[in-house]
Amino acid sequence: METSAACRLNGSGSGMITLEDLESFTDDQDLDSACHSHGSLEQDTEPMEDEQGRLLHYWQDIGRVHQVDVPTDMAVPIQQLTTNNHSSAAREKVPFTLITRKDKCGEILYEKRHYEKAKWACIPVQEEKYEQSICLGFMKLMRYICEQNSSGSYLGMTIPIVTVVRTEQSRSLLSREVIVAYHLPAQHQDHPPQPNDTDIVIQEWPASIIYTRSFSSVTNEGSILNEINLLVEALDMPQIHMEDSFIVAGYTNPAAPIRSNEIWVLHRP
Repeated sequence: METSAACRLNGSGSGMITLEDLESFTDDQDLDSACHSHGSLEQDTEPMEDEQGRLLHYWQDIGRVHQVDVPTDMAVPIQQLTTNNHSSAAREKVPFTLITRKDKCGEILYEKRHYEKAKWACIPVQEEKYEQSICLGFMKLMRYICEQNSSGSYLGMTIPIVTVVRTEQSRSLLSREVIVAYHLPAQHQDHPPQPNDTDIVIQEWPASIIYTRSFSSVTNEGSILNEINLLVEALDMPQIHMEDSFIVAGYTNPAAPIRSNEIWVLHRP
């Protein structure tokens, strides 16, 4: 599965910022050498600070579309993610075991998976709009990933970035508060670096059975509610206790022609 980290603000209705947006920016601006170099940039035509400024301004321009402020202190994390994630191979996938899959007329209705217990960095966010909450939550996680942690090192990107959402009983409205979460890479699972930001909490999520449904559309409130209801309908399993919490997993740039997202439902017998 072609994957990407969710970190983008885009004009298609999603509040996510993705690494592909940074990659397309560097391609357009002929910054490929800067994005692929981990050493001295003396051979580059512009100083490092100019590259950081151009990337930051790009994010800020997109952010204004969604009334999200991208502060100047995001310049270094933005460039670090750009430099370290210039290919999908640089992004570690959250591991799982496929248990079963239900198909109908060639379409995959859902998959049943087993996820091992793992540590996640989690940040609760509550803004006026769902898209704004996701953006602000991921910017905080982005700082944590990019050296603002007790180890002072870049931690590495994992996918998907997940967002825990809640609905009321009829599943027609999303709660304003969401939790944006980042799966710690394998090398940091035993001893996770602690966040400098006290709003970020390291949690160990227990081993779980998850039902998932893939969808290809923007991740705004309307599309999420629609996909939640489609998954619940496809499951049609009265023995599964449905609560009001669901998870949105983002793999690819929401503005791309072919997108990859999932809705997750926890199996609670």
